[in-house]
Amino acid sequence: MKAAVLVRNGKADNSFEIQEIEKPKVGPGQVLIKVEAFGLNFADIMARQGNYQDCPPLPAIIGYDVVGEVTEIGSGVDNVKVGDRVTSMTRFGGYAEYAVADYRACAKINKDYPAEKATALTTQYCTAYYCFNEQMNLHKGDKVLIHAAAGGVGTALVQMAKDRGCEIFGTAGSDSKLVYLKSIGVDHPINYRTQDFEVEVRKIVGEAGVDAVFDPVGGKSVKKGLKLLGSGGRILLFGASDMTGANIFGKIGTGLGFGFYHPVEFMLSSKAMIGVNMLRIGDNRPMVLKRCLENVVRLVEEGILDPTVAKVFKAENLAEAHAYLEGRSSMGKVSVMW
Repeated sequence: MKAAVLVRNGKADNSFEIQEIEKPKVGPGQVLIKVEAFGLNFADIMARQGNYQDCPPLPAIIGYDVVGEVTEIGSGVDNVKVGDRVTSMTRFGGYAEYAVADYRACAKINKDYPAEKATALTTQYCTAYYCFNEQMNLHKGDKVLIHAAAGGVGTALVQMAKDRGCEIFGTAGSDSKLVYLKSIGVDHPINYRTQDFEVEVRKIVGEAGVDAVFDPVGGKSVKKGLKLLGSGGRILLFGASDMTGANIFGKIGTGLGFGFYHPVEFMLSSKAMIGVNMLRIGDNRPMVLKRCLENVVRLVEEGILDPTVAKVFKAENLAEAHAYLEGRSSMGKVSVMW
């Protein structure tokens, strides 16, 4: 089979090679998927740059999100069968014509559902669902700040917050993205490049603060987010995109930007900080991942969730897809087709 193999860390244009490799074997509790399309995430960018600690040693096949047909199942698999079309989160290995996944990270989808949209349902929409529904427990009227709201997870969070009846603040890095945020239901779009989001949010919420902050950026935005929280508020961290492309000094600066906190501070202010890594959830609590994915698919079928696709690339143009996502101009999911 063909696979896009990460052979060296560095820039997008010289990091991958399309190679012929052996098809993966299926073990107990696993399924083999003939891949129609795979999705890109910012973790892929960090893995390519050598900044992602979970990335396997090179040469490696990275990638989490795949859509395709089940061609083989291992013992103990009871939710899908050969011939089913599924969307799935892999434990790496997604940039290939065939990928193996844990059966609990697979969900059946309709034959006619667009593959490029389906690639958004696993890592991005499952992350958003877990963060929003299983960790934050938000209510109608709550004030929510979503950073990188035009991205894949951000779009999913906006849709969930809108359905819940929250008042939504969303940050993005261009005026065109602010137009997009308005179109998907963000009440208060903020251009973080030209505006101080802390100042802009404070103008509206006053000293009462916001109820929740979703932050995939890291660094100084975490400090500002904590300041914006009202009593009972929570900030949830699910990424550190500020480290993408940074040199060693930039990484140190981003790390220091997070700040240093004592648990007593959170207790006295009645605030909380939560960290989420869906790989860890998939590894250690696979039934939680299964529940999240099944609920995401159900909400898509009910018309409540609808992924936005930023752009679709061919596998031979993977370097271009990486550069596009890394350039931070995308709105929604970036997908790659075989």
